[in-house]
Amino acid sequence: MKIVVDCRYTRFDRHDGISRYTAGLVTALARLHPVTMLISDPRQLALLPALPWQRVSAPTSIREPLVAWQVNRLHPDVVFSPMQTMGSWGRNYRLLLTVHDLIYYRNRTPPRNLPAAIRVLWRLYHLSWWPQRLLLNRADGIVTVSETTRDLLEQHHLTERPVTVVSNAANPVTDAAASVALARRAPETGRLVYMGSFMPYKNVDTLVRAAAQLPEHELHLMSRIAPDEQSRLEGLAPRARLVFHNGVTDEEYLAVLGSATALVTASRDEGFGIPLVEAMSLGIPVIVSDIPIFREIGGAAALYAQPESATDFAAAVRRLGQPGEWARVADRSLGEAERFTWEASAERLLRVLEETVTRPKA
Repeated sequence: MKIVVDCRYTRFDRHDGISRYTAGLVTALARLHPVTMLISDPRQLALLPALPWQRVSAPTSIREPLVAWQVNRLHPDVVFSPMQTMGSWGRNYRLLLTVHDLIYYRNRTPPRNLPAAIRVLWRLYHLSWWPQRLLLNRADGIVTVSETTRDLLEQHHLTERPVTVVSNAANPVTDAAASVALARRAPETGRLVYMGSFMPYKNVDTLVRAAAQLPEHELHLMSRIAPDEQSRLEGLAPRARLVFHNGVTDEEYLAVLGSATALVTASRDEGFGIPLVEAMSLGIPVIVSDIPIFREIGGAAALYAQPESATDFAAAVRRLGQPGEWARVADRSLGEAERFTWEASAERLLRVLEETVTRPKA
């Protein structure tokens, strides 16, 4: 069986969610079975494993609907794409597409890093369910990253194809970081850490208002931020102690996270929650909005708050200050994090690829 993995959504410098999902899965999958990667820019190789690769057109190219004509020359038995938008016209191989979430049907502002024309198409695509159904039903199977998203696919009748959950995960922490996490019985600092974008559905405003109720804590906002958005947040709650990192390396992020009181997020909607798994794998408590996906990921370890309630978030932080509570939550966090590994996800993906190749065509 010849497996090709579409790695064209891999970033050049630092992973975003889909880029990390791609790199994590293809690395673990290649330990189980030979894999060929598709790239569209050699710079992507810096964040990918050393595996055989072939270059084809970019996923944002006008040639994307017919990209299968380029892929056919590789004679794959099956292609796995970490996105649902891979072109499939004229393919002579089996195809698995991935749906990470349905967030942009409720929050239609597209990612800012996309070209203007793609942003317009993005908005139009998410005005109706039928383009999604058309794309998904042209595949042989669908992968998604969580039970929550699978339930939503079923609820909206988005595909007739079989849907399999292949969970996201976090990169494993180093042995040194793990040993520090296991030994710690209390937080080193009063830091609260937020890792994520500043799009409206991320609801960072609630975290800033909560920080204003916690004068003994700092809220560290790790991602890149536009100057006008930073000014807006600073003006939202002047008493809040806010630290804007404006982008960090993985090493810098883990250094701040590993000493924190908690990771916090008040998002109204998510497809998974990689920052939760990253924090829990270090034994760092997570305080998150009470939405289905975070219940799925955080399980019994997370502390939950209503998304719009800064008071709820502040109360959860204070709870961690009670005698022995931080250590109890940290222990539960380590246990929950063990459910999410790239190795387990790759094993499930390989089974799905094998089943897809042997199943009669729909």
